[in-house]
Amino acid sequence: MIDNLKNVQPVADFDWDAYEKGDSFLGKSKEELVETYDQSLNKVNDKEVVMGKVTAMNKREVVVNIGYKSDGVVSMNEFRYNPDLKIGDEVEVYIESQEDKKGQLILSHKKARATRSWNRVNEALEKDEIIKGFIKCRTKGGMIVDVFGIEAFLPGSQIDVKPIRDYDVFVGKTMEFKVVKINHEFKNVVVSHKALIEAELEQQKKDIISKLEKGQVLEGTVKNITSYGVFIDLGGVDGLIHITDLSWGRVQHPEEVVKLDEKINVVILDFDDDKKRIALGLKQLTPHPWDALSAELKVGDKVKGKVVVMADYGAFIEIAPGVEGLIHVSEMSWAQHLRSAQDFMKVGDEVEAVVLTLDRDERKMSLGIKQLKPDPWENIEEKYPVGSKHTAKVRNFTNFGVFAEIEEGVDGLIHISDLSWTKKIKHPSEVTQIGADIEVQVLEIDKENRRLSLGHKQLEENPWDVFETIFTVGSVHEGTVVEMVDKGAVISLPYGVEGFATPKHLVKEDGSQAKIDEKLDFKVIEFNKDSKRIIVSHSRVFEDEKPEAKEAAAEKKAKRSAKKEQSDAPIQSSNVEKTTLGDIEELAALKEKLSGDNK
Repeated sequence: MIDNLKNVQPVADFDWDAYEKGDSFLGKSKEELVETYDQSLNKVNDKEVVMGKVTAMNKREVVVNIGYKSDGVVSMNEFRYNPDLKIGDEVEVYIESQEDKKGQLILSHKKARATRSWNRVNEALEKDEIIKGFIKCRTKGGMIVDVFGIEAFLPGSQIDVKPIRDYDVFVGKTMEFKVVKINHEFKNVVVSHKALIEAELEQQKKDIISKLEKGQVLEGTVKNITSYGVFIDLGGVDGLIHITDLSWGRVQHPEEVVKLDEKINVVILDFDDDKKRIALGLKQLTPHPWDALSAELKVGDKVKGKVVVMADYGAFIEIAPGVEGLIHVSEMSWAQHLRSAQDFMKVGDEVEAVVLTLDRDERKMSLGIKQLKPDPWENIEEKYPVGSKHTAKVRNFTNFGVFAEIEEGVDGLIHISDLSWTKKIKHPSEVTQIGADIEVQVLEIDKENRRLSLGHKQLEENPWDVFETIFTVGSVHEGTVVEMVDKGAVISLPYGVEGFATPKHLVKEDGSQAKIDEKLDFKVIEFNKDSKRIIVSHSRVFEDEKPEAKEAAAEKKAKRSAKKEQSDAPIQSSNVEKTTLGDIEELAALKEKLSGDNK
């Protein structure tokens, strides 16, 4: 140390007197030195961004030297994004104030980044520059990206050319972007990653489209699945596989065949002139199932399958993938009245059927299930002979009768005239109802048309044989007017028999007309057993009584006259007595006549 001091030599011409007076030893004034010092410092202005060097740092603050007369202090929080910051690093800072109340230089690294970033972002938009950004988090409709310290918005549609289903996989990644929009008023920035690859894809798309040919097989990726088909990415070009071209068998939804992001081979079926709409096929890459159908299968064979489609007219049965047959509703039951196919089966049912027709060229097949049971009409004469009695079920009504089913496939008609011996039935619903059981007798068999003629009243004896002896012409019976019609009225007679009276036979003795529900005496004026017709009259009851009363009175008068001539004149008392009795009889007859008139 002492040796080192020996080597130090004093300035030979140092002016100690001037130093004592406050002058510099260089012969310059203090003001000149201060000016020279000031000129050696950086000239800075408020509200501008400059570069500085980290000279010291602790957990709370970072000291930055920007070449000014004093150092500035920046909060460590502003460097959280840079955990590797160390002394000697150059950083950009924003000069908020050159001197605060304490004479301290006020700097901000955060504002410097924001200002510099905003300028940088605008520059990137103007130059169509590719920049890097850090995806911070998800937000509604897209992602938040840190670009030069600015939070920019990345819409979900701008992440990739294909739809993104899971945004979370991109969080925390650094990716390249293009600035596509800036809102200067709100200082919003929109970036896009899709824009980077669109140009490249557009060129790929042109190359692919120029080489497209019908029948060409390409590899693609399942891009989107809808209810009507699947969109396939062929490398920048999208094509559609319609749901009917996914499989030879029936497909309820495309998800049964393919999955998202799955790579599959497809064949080009068609495309438009601009080659913007490309129709693709998947099932065409495999042989048609009909070509693989067993050559031994023939009409009459039994097959098993699953119901895949139901309709009112029948059911489609899949006996092998892509091979279907139709069971028409008429082939589901031997019954003649057609019902809905849903009454017999439903989608998903496993059924056994008989092959009725087979056309390999047209790839059509018809099936039947009723053929699995014997035809009930084969031995109809033995099973249901004429005259046999059975219990049937009412299936349908018509104006002329009732259709009844004795067993499945064996139907018959009960004519309305065969429902009752006595009542005139206007509609079958007066006797029975649909679904009800009814006792019948087989009247006729029409095997060719598969029809039976049935009767219901034949189960009872014909009461008209007895009625013929009761309702003789001229007999009088009490009846009730039950219905008025244009040509007269229906009269309910004893024993459940109905008669008919014309309007002129409904006139009462007082001249008024008989009314509904009125009970009166009726005289039978016509009885027809064959047509089961009884014509009655109320008017005839009292009209026929008047001539009979007159005839009876005349007969009595004649008798009295004869007795008077035979009497002897001298016997006065006897004559008086006989005359008196005759008068009494005549009065009685007159009274009876008057009583009859009143009635």
